[in-house]
Amino acid sequence: AQSGTKNFVEALGDGTADVNLIGQFGVGFYSAYLIADKVEVVTKSMQAGSPQLRWESDSGSNFSISDASDAEPIEGSGTRLILHVKDDAMQYLESSKLEELLQRYSEFIEFPISLYKETTEYEQVPDIEANKDLAEGEEPKMKTVPVTKADYAEMNTQKPIWLRPPKEVEEEEYKEFYKSAFRASYDEPQKWTHFRLEGQVECKALLYIPGMLPFELSRDMFDENARNIRLYVKRVFINDKFEDIMPRWLKFVRGVVDSDDLPLNVSREILQKSKVLSIINKRLVRKSLDMFRDLAEDEDDSKYIMFWNNFGKYLKVGVIEDQKNKKELVPLLRFFSSKSGEEYTSFDQYVEGMPEGQKSIYYVTGEGKKNAMIQPVVEKLTSRGYEVLLMTEPLDEITIEAITDYKDFKVVDATKEGLDLEDEDDEKKKEKEELNEKFTDIREFLEVELEGKVQKVTVSTLLTDSPAALVQGAYGVSPTMQRYMKAQSVASGGDGNLGAMNQAILEINPKHPIVQDLERMVRTDKESKETKNFAMLMYDVASMTSGYEVSDAGDFAQRVMTLMTTKGKQDGGDATPPAVQESKEEDEGEAITPEIVA
Repeated sequence: AQSGTKNFVEALGDGTADVNLIGQFGVGFYSAYLIADKVEVVTKSMQAGSPQLRWESDSGSNFSISDASDAEPIEGSGTRLILHVKDDAMQYLESSKLEELLQRYSEFIEFPISLYKETTEYEQVPDIEANKDLAEGEEPKMKTVPVTKADYAEMNTQKPIWLRPPKEVEEEEYKEFYKSAFRASYDEPQKWTHFRLEGQVECKALLYIPGMLPFELSRDMFDENARNIRLYVKRVFINDKFEDIMPRWLKFVRGVVDSDDLPLNVSREILQKSKVLSIINKRLVRKSLDMFRDLAEDEDDSKYIMFWNNFGKYLKVGVIEDQKNKKELVPLLRFFSSKSGEEYTSFDQYVEGMPEGQKSIYYVTGEGKKNAMIQPVVEKLTSRGYEVLLMTEPLDEITIEAITDYKDFKVVDATKEGLDLEDEDDEKKKEKEELNEKFTDIREFLEVELEGKVQKVTVSTLLTDSPAALVQGAYGVSPTMQRYMKAQSVASGGDGNLGAMNQAILEINPKHPIVQDLERMVRTDKESKETKNFAMLMYDVASMTSGYEVSDAGDFAQRVMTLMTTKGKQDGGDATPPAVQESKEEDEGEAITPEIVA
């Protein structure tokens, strides 16, 4: 056999007719031999008096053409394909399998496709047994019986609304299409964008932001079985698992893309080598970002809050993984802060509220807002009127570390050593040096007692209410991240020991009574158990308030109980209870007459 495409195109004359399907016939026709060992084509021309003919082949190099007047007559004109199915492909004779394939791959084909299938309906008929003793004039009793019927049913009733101009599509049509195409009956899309791409590549696309997190993504945010973007070529469904058509941080965006520049038999390998995919990818990302910005700028703040609660973690992943679009994503991020209460704040809102003289954006990490806010380092900043962003989720710390600056302001981890608030003059620097000199004894004492727990001990002039705080070095790992790393180590069979990575820097507040008491105790008797317990207890409290774990809960509990016992003795001592004391005083004022017993 030979292709008649060339002759057909020449027969079109000036070539102005629609020839999109020219050359595509063989792709589908020869795939019939995947499930059939013989194919018959019975056809009849529309020309009057044309005979009915049969083409027949067993997929080899030979075929035969014969008269088909013995076959079931074709009314008018048309073609009938008969597949002699292989023994191992009998499933394709089941109407349910065919229906599944048609709905998946040919749902939006322009011409109608009907499937001969059985349907069961239920009808009300008189119940003969129950009506045997029916009295005259009494209403007969009915029963419901199933009635099976076989007939042709149209499969592709759904219309491809992305092919229509956006101005002609109503809001309800977009919603209904979303629910039907993505099997999301109980989900209302939050936003959508409908556009056409022209130029180097021609395609039409329709993207949706779901109203809620799809079920499959609630278990795994990057579930491989989550099919969010459906690729069509000339309305024929091709695949919904092309990973490169959208970056994984946009896994939650659903939609359809219909390209006219790809062949119907497109494969993953062809797409990976094609520039078409790269162009489509960039446009889809840009349109998705436009939707996010529209929600963020909407007068109704609740819309973006709902979007952020559902999909904010995906935008954080985008900041980490997508360097090309990071600048566009950062303004869309939302975090809690020391001033925002129960509301979110953005980087733009943070910068807008910065007091004069503030040169950096500050943040701390912690498990939840409450734990983040009790960290002593927050005191340093809030006492100056500075706002502190709170990184309260596992992904937050990795995300914020990828953002080094925003609008000429550095993004700074407030828990790192040497926090520079940029307002220290020579006088304050001199004061700090003098305090370090003055508290040399206590610093050296603490460094010896806490050897292996801290790198060093320094005096801080920034703490206000806390006696001490633990901070990490410039390249240290936060306590929150340390816990995740420790958990991963244990899960993979390790002992969870992070070594020197866990050693922070202890900053002490020289103006706090606890530090002053400890300084006095060190000068009096630094070798006493009471002094050492007091020092360790201050370190334990600094660890907890700074977000670290107490390494030995038993020792900590013992130190607290010792302190409570000591405090009780100091308050009560050996003093006699007031009632006994009063009795003694009364006895001292009176003579005691001896009693003689007979």
